[in-house]
Amino acid sequence: MATRILAEVAASITELKANPMKVASSAYGDPVAILNRNEPAFYCVPAEIYEKIMDRLEDLELLQLVKERQGEESVSVNLDDL
Repeated sequence: MATRILAEVAASITELKANPMKVASSAYGDPVAILNRNEPAFYCVPAEIYEKIMDRLEDLELLQLVKERQGEESVSVNLDDL
């Protein structure tokens, strides 16, 4: 069965065990597909990219919430009452 690999660089779990930082840096900041028996097991993603992904997911979740609440009736609030 063919499996799509979503990274330009791939390494085996054996390579990762031998030298994790070498594997992580081999993609020069891009994700690395970690393969187990030639199938992607997981992706090694630099912290900066992971943080951007998480920020984007949060933005998408907030956007969905805004869309869900768009039709709701608004409530007037006085800031002094808070």
